[in-house]
Amino acid sequence: MAALHSLGFFSPICSSPNLSSYPGGGILSSPGSFLNGGQPLRIPPTIYKKNRVIYTSGYTIMMAKPTIQFIKGVDEQTVPDVKLTKSRDGTNGVAIFTFSEPSVFDKSSVLGDITGFYMIDDEGVLESVDVSAKYVNGKPAAIEAKYIMRNPKAWDRFMRFMERYADANGLSFVKK
Repeated sequence: MAALHSLGFFSPICSSPNLSSYPGGGILSSPGSFLNGGQPLRIPPTIYKKNRVIYTSGYTIMMAKPTIQFIKGVDEQTVPDVKLTKSRDGTNGVAIFTFSEPSVFDKSSVLGDITGFYMIDDEGVLESVDVSAKYVNGKPAAIEAKYIMRNPKAWDRFMRFMERYADANGLSFVKK
């Protein structure tokens, strides 16, 4: 289930915010977002009066809880173990996610096949098709998904997602 939070950017009416400094200039959308069917989310400004000065919240940004999906539109409830590796020169890296007894196995027969590995947050979607299932005694027991980062920009984007996902799910980083 997605949780929505709002952040208001307040400024006096006489000095309006720079539209280019906020994502979408007041119209919020993220590619592949499940909010509002992927359509832009428009939120009207609100006016506040305080100590004879009028303030307006120029933009309200709605942020969804970072989620992982294997079937588009179906959030995975199991929190994974994540192993990160990065090259010595910092140009690429690999994240391996291991989900023990993921909830997608319960839903896949009803909702469809696993189509990939989708990491969704307020910046958009990171995806991979490198997903494999592990079976024990003929029954699915785990899913392993691999996400490859081929440049420092992709690494930084992934780390921003993981920071949000870790905060939302109580994960912590342990260096080995």
